[in-house]
Amino acid sequence: MKSLAALIQPEIEEMIRAGQWGELRQTLHELPAADVAEVFSELDAADAAVAFRFLYRDDAGEVFAYLEPETQEKLIAKLGDEGSRRVIEAMSTDDRARLLDELPYTVAQRLIQSLDPQERQATLAILGYPPESVGRLMTPDYVAVRAAWTVEQALAHLRKHGRDAETINVVYITDEQGKLIDDIRIRQLLLADPDATLESFRDSNFVALTADQDQEEAVRLMSRYDRVALPVVDSRGKLLGIVTHDDVADVAQAEATEDMQLMGGVAALEEAYIDTGHVEMYRKRAIWLAALFLGQTITIVVLGSFQDQLERAKVLVFFLPLVISCGGNSGSQAATLITRALSLGEVGPADWLRIVKKELITALLLSVSLATLGMGVVWAFTSMGHPHTEFRASLAAIVAGAIMLVVTWGTTVGSLLPLALKRLGLDPATASTPLVATLMDASGTLIYLAIAIAVLSGRMM
Repeated sequence: MKSLAALIQPEIEEMIRAGQWGELRQTLHELPAADVAEVFSELDAADAAVAFRFLYRDDAGEVFAYLEPETQEKLIAKLGDEGSRRVIEAMSTDDRARLLDELPYTVAQRLIQSLDPQERQATLAILGYPPESVGRLMTPDYVAVRAAWTVEQALAHLRKHGRDAETINVVYITDEQGKLIDDIRIRQLLLADPDATLESFRDSNFVALTADQDQEEAVRLMSRYDRVALPVVDSRGKLLGIVTHDDVADVAQAEATEDMQLMGGVAALEEAYIDTGHVEMYRKRAIWLAALFLGQTITIVVLGSFQDQLERAKVLVFFLPLVISCGGNSGSQAATLITRALSLGEVGPADWLRIVKKELITALLLSVSLATLGMGVVWAFTSMGHPHTEFRASLAAIVAGAIMLVVTWGTTVGSLLPLALKRLGLDPATASTPLVATLMDASGTLIYLAIAIAVLSGRMM
């Protein structure tokens, strides 16, 4: 089924060719900004620039924020400095900062210098914060009031200045120096006595972010406290701006995508999958695959050191994949669960002892079940006319014992690896499924063959 943008695009192109500018302007105004952005992405750059000039000012800023950086850059080149300045100033400050951060340096500098002085100051303030910090995410467009004001005064102030705010669901109470001292929901003001002072609503029970915090913290707090916006303060508590739910949703999606890619053994993609070039895709995947390939050589070394024993008891090779897969699968499960719990703020590196205890109990239950299945497989295999039937009980004991140790070891490694990476300041998602599986291939092989030698020494070996 075609999207709305795909259906409307031929009509837009026809209006541009026919010079029906009034109809074009009204049609674009009635469409959702995201759909207009999709249409512009498919248009020729020159046609897109023409159509862009007929957007209403507020519409232009919103649509521009939805465009991909490459499309934005093409439009800027076609619009010229004056047209670009009009579009950029129409964007919200946080979207504008994000755009300038992604543009080539010379283009960004040219646009910054063309902005209105007040807009330039707000944009540069956001650009001054580290990448992926809350400061880069915030917008300075909020409504602040004073504690000594009455409800009626606060509502009058809101009517006057709320139009330019990112959201008016929450109003922020600040002192004379701009320090945040409380926040109040608009619902409380609307239902309150007009003569009551805002001081009577104060409970100082508010949640705030600092500008240098990681954007992931904004995602976590927004979800935990069910807020549509959170205030951002500096080290002295001065209110700098707010972070809204729509910006946080973008960050949450980007972080989840990055974690999924890392856990799949792929370096995080900077662009959408379909837009990533072949060379870039090769680079992102080849590095991990090469590292995992070299990691697997440890398994070859382990197998080589047991070559003589395996020659005398070849039946052990049949059950090797069964044993090591148990370790890789259980370790990958644990790594995935702990990585997700870390991203949700449910656990931290300090909880390692509790996590190990929990995982060991789980591993014990899992290993007993899998060991029982393993014994059944050995018994069935040796009953099908294969040699070494006389060692059936020993083989079953070896496989069962190896599975129990490997599952316990794999679960422990899988649960502790994300915690260790978090402690080192690295992304816990790096403890990916392929990485854990590679580690368990070598260690699982060593455990299995060591148990086999201990049990069968002097009999089959």
